[in-house]
Amino acid sequence: MAAETDSKERRIKMFNKLEITGTIKIETGMHIGASDGFAAIGAIDSPVIKDALTRKPYIPGSSLKGKMRSLLAKAYNENRMVRTRDEDDEKITRLFGSSADRKSGKPKPSRLIFSDTIISNYKELKDLGVSEVEAKEENSIDPLTAEANPRQIERVIRGAEFPLNIIYNLDSEDEFLEDMKSVALALELLRHDYIGGHGSRGYGRVSINDLQVDCIVGEMDESKIEECRKITVQIGRASCRERV
Repeated sequence: MAAETDSKERRIKMFNKLEITGTIKIETGMHIGASDGFAAIGAIDSPVIKDALTRKPYIPGSSLKGKMRSLLAKAYNENRMVRTRDEDDEKITRLFGSSADRKSGKPKPSRLIFSDTIISNYKELKDLGVSEVEAKEENSIDPLTAEANPRQIERVIRGAEFPLNIIYNLDSEDEFLEDMKSVALALELLRHDYIGGHGSRGYGRVSINDLQVDCIVGEMDESKIEECRKITVQIGRASCRERV
């Protein structure tokens, strides 16, 4: 009976979920494009993606996940010429998943769950008399004829803020701290890279602020929470606490 109780407690303890939250602040105009549909004469040539209900810009969870994974691949993969994501370093595949595990050959589920995030400070921007988006005039030059092709690219303006929300499924306590180091590294690399398109032209620079990690399901050892705080404090103003 005691052994059965201990086994049940271990299963409950292992079913832990952590919530990683913070604020993504746009430091230079960001462009994550919507689908190329019909555009009327005089309309924006390349609009940003917007929420269907509020018509406010948002960052798709898929965009954030893909960017963080690609940055970690550059940092961790010894072979930069991997053909599929299944060949990524194990520290990457256990966080982001793979269709076929290299050891078992079975699909490996992602430990990280990303959410779409809608702009949160649009009312503050409105009070300042500005819109959350802007139209940037650009020219593309034909390399053969040198003919200019003017176009308008819509961008989310500098100063816009988006709430960061990532759920982490704790599958292994032994790998927890290493996973948190990988997440922290990905967010740190993102601060020195960009999200969205046209990054080489200065678009999409961001900062990560008020980073926090909460245990929302199950229980976490206090020493692990303290170690987590030391890891996440690397990313701007960060803290880590266990939710009561």
